[in-house]
Amino acid sequence: MIISMENNKLSKILLACNAVLFLGLVGIYIIHFTSAPKSRANAEATEPLVKDGGLTIAYVDTDTLLANYQYAKDLEKELLAFKNQQEAYGKQQVEKFQNDYQNYLKNGSSMTLSQQQAKEAELKQRAEKMASLEQELAAKVMERQINENTKLLNAIFAFVREYNKDNQKFDIILRKTFENSPTLYMNPGMDITQEILDGLNEEYKNLKKSDD
Repeated sequence: MIISMENNKLSKILLACNAVLFLGLVGIYIIHFTSAPKSRANAEATEPLVKDGGLTIAYVDTDTLLANYQYAKDLEKELLAFKNQQEAYGKQQVEKFQNDYQNYLKNGSSMTLSQQQAKEAELKQRAEKMASLEQELAAKVMERQINENTKLLNAIFAFVREYNKDNQKFDIILRKTFENSPTLYMNPGMDITQEILDGLNEEYKNLKKSDD
């Protein structure tokens, strides 16, 4: 009995799956947070550092903040683990499809015509799904990253608001980054990064203790 599947077409789809699967998952930049801490550390603050036209101004170096925030580092590991989990799942699905496809090529001639047609329809449907699997899994990782980014920013903003309310009462607190900072220079005397970082880490430490 002759196997009626369009082997060339299915083979091309299979090769395409192997070529593109998970390329979109490699090198995803991870900045993340899962939840906003509820307790606030008592960060020690100095007097307002800079006055400009009656406004008190300070800034936070967010590159330094994110690189040393223990909560962010812990959640980076969690997101990486999630990405690896999705990648492993996708590879497993591709390998299973390959095995089933090769098994059909080997043993399909022993099937009845109706069995061949049913198997071919199943393999074709699975092959088409494999072609879009990489994008689906990458989208899941990206969605989780975006959600954690939002929680991260909300947590930092909330802490800074409380810090400013209880301490120096700056009129403006700027964000400084290496790539996207709107300023070319800021007086180091305006830098309150360490105070904010110490307060956030203390808050996270206390939160972890309360959860233990």
